This record gives sequence, C-alpha cells and structure tokens, in this order.
Amino acid sequence: MESSPPSAAAKVSRATVEKGVDALLKWKETKSKIQKPQLLPQDDFIYLNLTLKKIPPKPRTNAFRIPFPHPLHDVSSELCLIIDDRPNSNLTSDAAKKIIKSQNIPITKVIKLSKLKTNYKPFEAKRKLCDSYDLFLVDRRIVHLLPKLLGKHFFKKKKLPLPLDLTHKNWKEQVERACGSGLFYLRTGTCCMMRIGKGSMEPTQIVDNVVEAIKGVVQVVPKKWGGVRSLHLRLSDSLALPLYQALPEMKLKIQGFKEKEVSGDLVEVKESGTKAEEGSGKKKGKNKGRIHEVRYMDFDTGVDEMGSDDDVENVGKNEEEEISVEDIEESEDYEVEKVKRGKAEKGEKKVKKLKKTEQEKQSKLSVKDGKKKSTELEKKLKDGSVKAKSKRSKIRA
Repeated sequence: MESSPPSAAAKVSRATVEKGVDALLKWKETKSKIQKPQLLPQDDFIYLNLTLKKIPPKPRTNAFRIPFPHPLHDVSSELCLIIDDRPNSNLTSDAAKKIIKSQNIPITKVIKLSKLKTNYKPFEAKRKLCDSYDLFLVDRRIVHLLPKLLGKHFFKKKKLPLPLDLTHKNWKEQVERACGSGLFYLRTGTCCMMRIGKGSMEPTQIVDNVVEAIKGVVQVVPKKWGGVRSLHLRLSDSLALPLYQALPEMKLKIQGFKEKEVSGDLVEVKESGTKAEEGSGKKKGKNKGRIHEVRYMDFDTGVDEMGSDDDVENVGKNEEEEISVEDIEESEDYEVEKVKRGKAEKGEKKVKKLKKTEQEKQSKLSVKDGKKKSTELEKKLKDGSVKAKSKRSKIRA
C-alpha cells in the first residue's frame, strides 16, 4: 500500500496560522497608532508568500483561481467589465448594462474595446484606470488583445482582467466565482505571492482563507509538498512570519577512498588512484597514495604511547635526504649538459649567418668593381679614337 501524501493540516496546523494572523494584526494596530495619517490609501491586503525549491519548468502567465470561503471583494469593492463591441460579437454596452441591472451584479463600470483603444492610449490614462478599480473582468473573446492595450502597469500591480464567458446567461455566477477566488501566479521565479485576506476582515475569516489557500496552492505546485521550500505570512510593509520550512537536502558523498585498514589505535586510509586510470584508452598516471594516521583520544593513553610529532618529522626528513642526494646530482649534470648543447647550437647558427652575410657582401663588391673597370676601358677607347682622328687631320693639312 502506497502512503498518501501529507495533507496541509499535517504540515501546517491551524494553530500556527492563528498565531501568525494575530501577530500581524497586532503589529498593524500598533503601527497605525504611531504612524502619521497618509495622503494616499495604503495597501490593506494580507499575503501568503510561497517559496519553491526549483524554478517551475512551465511558467504560466494566467493565474490559477483558488476558491476562498470568504471572498476578498465585497459589495463595497469596485469592479470594471471590458466587453467586446466588434460587429461579430452582437453585444453592445447598453445590452450589457441591462443584463447587469437585471441580475443585480456589482459592476460599477462598463468599457468597450473601441474606447479602450482610443481613450486609454497614454501611459497616465492606463495607470489611472488600473488604480481606480479593485478588479477587472473581460470578455473571453478579447483576452489575446489586452496585453498591448493595457500596458505593463497592470502586470506590475497583478490586476490582469479575469476572463468571463459572456455568451452564456449566468453572468452573476461567473462574477461571484471571480470575486470569491484568490489569484495565484506561477511565473519564472521561485517566489510567488497571493492575496488571502484584508485587514478589515475578522481573524477567523483570514485563518480560513489561509488554510484553503495552502491546500489549493500545494495542489498546483509541481511535486506538491516536495516542491515547496517555505510558506510565510506578511503584510505589504511588514516582516514575513514563517508558517512552514522544509528541511535542507544534505547529500554528502565521499569519493576517492576505497581501502581502510584498522590496526590497534591507528586507522590507515589509502586514497584511490587518479581518474585517468579508469578510462581504457587513456594513459595511466602514477598512484599517489597517502597514509593518514588517526589517533583516538582515549583517556588511558599517555604521552609516550602517542609519540611526538618531532620524531615523525625527523623520520620523513632522513628518508628524503637518502633519496634526494643522488637524484639531485644526476639532475644537475643533465641540466648542465642541456645548457651547453643549447649554447653550442646557438653559436653554430650565428657563425653560419655571419658567413652568409660576408659572401653576399663580397659578391656585391666584385660586381661593382667589374662595372668600374668596364667604364674605365670605354673611356680609354674613346680618348684613343679622338687622338687618332686629330693626328690624321694634322697630317692631311
């Protein structure tokens, strides 16, 4: 038989919820006595803060509706209805107002889609519209058009209109369901908040709403109670009072220790080799084993039995000296030979370069000398021909 998942009462008792609600209401009373009167109306809602263990894999823009035994919006709250006045909808504002009056629905304002496009274009108009009503309702057929028309202020205030099916005649039942349910948004983060009551409500009503909210939220969250990290109650400007906190999952793994040898009061623990040995086609590294000595702190053991740390250090030093002398001498000779070979190779390369440069210079000089000699011979021939011509002319004369 599989064990059923724990209920909300098993995880969060009603007594803890009552303590948290009483503490919040007392804090609010003391603050109202000390605080100066504010010009703008303050947020009077009580929130349930839910923290998840992981980010939800499938975030959702539309809110989950969780029914409450005591609705947040009463007769005094102001509701706004956005209707579809396109020609295919067959619904006008006059017809919608008649239905509202006939069924006694507490809706104070009816806005057509065409007016929402023209009269509420600027940001200030959208902000005033968002702040002037407590809850917005919309025809299901135009829900996909609202994000561009309403703007980001509605998303920040979490006042997205709730869709209604206005093609049916049961408008009053749909409005009562929307007013009597809490909206739970499961977005792209691990922290989620929802309104579960008002400060003007009685403490027992707030406690009932909190208990039902916890039941509904846990059913919606992935992995249910396995995905919940914590639950808190708070006001908009107060500290968060904890209702539930999951224990942290401690998964400790000790890797790299395979063999253990127990001998008397000493425990020898040998580390395993490197990860390179596990792969078949990879090179195997050297096993670097270390032995750690753990001494148990018994009352009967004395100083002589435990030994001193200086003796252990001296033994290690002697072993290092015996091994290291010959290795150091060999390594030094090998390094000296390497340095000498490198210097000799560098010297041979320099000599070859110098010889090449000298040969190139000599070839260039020989070419220049040959050119000079040829020019001198040409000059001499020219001078001899000129002299011979002058002598011939003299003889003729």
